[in-house]
Formats: sequence, C-alpha cells, structure tokens
Amino acid sequence: MVSAFFYGTLMHPEILKRVIGNDGDELQMCPALLLDYTRHQVKDEDYPGILPYSQSRVMFDRDLNLEEKSVRGSLVTGLSEKDVQLLDIFEGDQYTREVVSVHPLGSLTNIRDIPPIEAKSLVPTTPPPIPALASLTSTVEVETYVWCLSPSELRATLWTFEEFVKHSAWKWIGASAANNKDYDEVDRRKAMEGVIVQAKGCEDSDD
Repeated sequence: MVSAFFYGTLMHPEILKRVIGNDGDELQMCPALLLDYTRHQVKDEDYPGILPYSQSRVMFDRDLNLEEKSVRGSLVTGLSEKDVQLLDIFEGDQYTREVVSVHPLGSLTNIRDIPPIEAKSLVPTTPPPIPALASLTSTVEVETYVWCLSPSELRATLWTFEEFVKHSAWKWIGASAANNKDYDEVDRRKAMEGVIVQAKGCEDSDD
C-alpha cells in the first residue's frame, strides 16, 4: 500500500474517490504539512502545482514567511497500486511523482467516516497558525505530485484549497462533473477493463 500527500483538488474526498473509481474504504486521511514548498495555481486552470521554494523564490519580490512557503494538504494512506496508476493518469505529464517528507497534523480517519460537512473542506476556513517547528510531529515519507513543466505556466499567487472549495469545487463533484474534461483520460482508462498504461512523465522536459 502507498501513502501520498495531496495538496490540490484531490484533498476533496469526493474527487479522490471519483479518480480512483471506488469508495475508498481502505483509505485513511489526515491534515499534513509540507515545508519549503510553494503552491501555485496553474494558469487558466482550477488546480495547483507545487515547487520547492528553492525554485519558486524567484517568482516573489520578497522572502516568504513560514506559512507562505509551506503547503497544507492531506496525508492519505492505503492506496493500492491500481489507485496510484489511475492517479498518475489523472495528473498527466504536468507532474512527476516524487517522495517527500510531511508532518501529520492530526490523527488518521477512515475516509468513509468523514462527515459530509467536513468532506467539503479538510482544512478550516481560517487555518490555525503553523505550530513551532520544534513541536511538529515526526515526518513521514509519502509520494506527491510535483510540477515539472516551466514555472512560467504557474501564477505567482499562492493557491488555497479554501478558495477552490468556495469557487470551483462544484465543477468537480456531482452532476456538474460529467462535463469536466480533467476526468476524461482517467475515465477512459478505467473503461478499458483494467488495462492501464503508465502516464508519461517529465523526464525529457527541457524545463
């Protein structure tokens, strides 16, 4: 089983279940924190990409504070190999799957036990300040999807899950998701009776 850190649309349990094509009965999740990365909206899209702060620093006219150069997301455990293959397809060639270390910010909860009101957003509308670094829990190694195309395709503005839930999540869940092009390829692969082809990565990218 694989553990992953999701920081964008996949923080929403209903979107995650839609992508992997099951109810996520084996999955557990909790809030988590990734330090020294920044999260940016992909231009002309609802979703974000992350970059190490060492790469994104040039996008800003000042040094960022701890909150700004940290990414709040969801730690998810119990993903199967098939789940990960479908996630790779969903993420496409804009990202590479990499191992990072995150700090859990709570206890793991089975995804089926998350009440609907909490499923709308796994982080509070106004998140509490990041605890002192010395008081954070020990890190765990997980896989996540890091932006691998040119940083010029990202907005310098930092993306937040709260704003996504408020303005764009409706396009990704329920009946409104039927026409969402971002599901097309993963839905096509699921319809191929389990025949999965590995998604292309960014190894050959010049950026």
